[in-house]
Amino acid sequence: MAQVKPFQCIRPNRQVAGRVAALPYDVYNREEAKAEVEKEPLSFLKIDRAETQFDDSVDTYDTKVYLKAKEILETMISDGTFIHDTQESYYIYELIMDGRSQTGMVACASIDDYVNNVIKKHENTREDKELDRIRHVDTTDAQTGPIFLAYRSNETIHQIVNEAKKAEKLYGFTAPDGVIHNVWQISDPVQVNAIKNAFISIQSIYIADGHHRAASAVKVGLKRREANTDYKRTEEFNYFLSVLFPEDELMIMPYNRVIKDLNGYSLEEFLTNIADNFDIHAMGQSAYAPEQKGSFGMYVGKEWYQLTAKEAIKNNADPVKALDVSILQDYLLNPVLGIGDPRTDKRIDFIGGIRGLKELEKRVHEDMTVAFSMYPTSITELFAVSDAGQLMPPKSTWFEPKLRSGLFIHKLS
Repeated sequence: MAQVKPFQCIRPNRQVAGRVAALPYDVYNREEAKAEVEKEPLSFLKIDRAETQFDDSVDTYDTKVYLKAKEILETMISDGTFIHDTQESYYIYELIMDGRSQTGMVACASIDDYVNNVIKKHENTREDKELDRIRHVDTTDAQTGPIFLAYRSNETIHQIVNEAKKAEKLYGFTAPDGVIHNVWQISDPVQVNAIKNAFISIQSIYIADGHHRAASAVKVGLKRREANTDYKRTEEFNYFLSVLFPEDELMIMPYNRVIKDLNGYSLEEFLTNIADNFDIHAMGQSAYAPEQKGSFGMYVGKEWYQLTAKEAIKNNADPVKALDVSILQDYLLNPVLGIGDPRTDKRIDFIGGIRGLKELEKRVHEDMTVAFSMYPTSITELFAVSDAGQLMPPKSTWFEPKLRSGLFIHKLS
């Protein structure tokens, strides 16, 4: 039973929504974030990454950076850049990229559901990465970046969403990267209650993206419970900002790999070694993206190859071991190339599928030796790993398009 509630949203006024909306804070380094804010002064990055308001002598994690984020948010609320909906509502958020649409429900999920594993995870989190967002949420008293959640499709929610999309949009704009963003508001009490009850019937919800943001939001909520021992579980700090998508709306892109060297092998020796576990087919100079699970593209020596895992290693009942990212790691990267822990090994890098195969060729020509194009992990595989209480290997999924920050803000008090 999932608790997914409407909320009183703080959001940009209609005239500036497209200028305020920003990609997630963690897709930029400091220099890139600063350039974005200089290019667009209303960008929400100046709140999500308030170090952009200081010169580089100020540490990214200095206390005054978080205080500056709070100050800017409060100023933009008071000057009318942001408005505060006083009626509890759900919001429909549609993103269209390259003609493909996906539509989710903006709402607040329960920290109890996270703690009790109704909301399931598939990644570990790092405390150092959590700490930044804990301080940001706690200082601003607001959640500014929604968590990307997924659920198994529900017909009631599907019908309500389709009906809501017939009404006038709250927002409709095209971002500089070409992604179209459309938003509708649902505040009718009958529809709000129907949505809430529909989510109660859903047994499990899954974190698709945003594990660190989710963990940080939950820790802030638990901290406030400790400070308010008479809490009633209805306070806003008991919930965190989310966008929930049905499984059939989502697209997962591959997360490709590039490796620095061949671990001392000649190209001929390398190909001989990997032939133990993979059938190898030369593709010449035609870039190859795998078309089915268990198949991999490989670029080395200015040539592309198709690798197909042998049947004995493809059929594994363990949902983690059966992932293509695991097969590549367990039967090639580790035993042949010596990449023992891809989380810490400096010889491996990861490239989101959105960057395309040309990026793999470019990296091999510049600073790497071999690249692997992957078949994307499916949402079914993600659910299976989470249901089994297991964790995916690092860099298993790349979701596109990215949710924008700044369109929806959830105040904690």
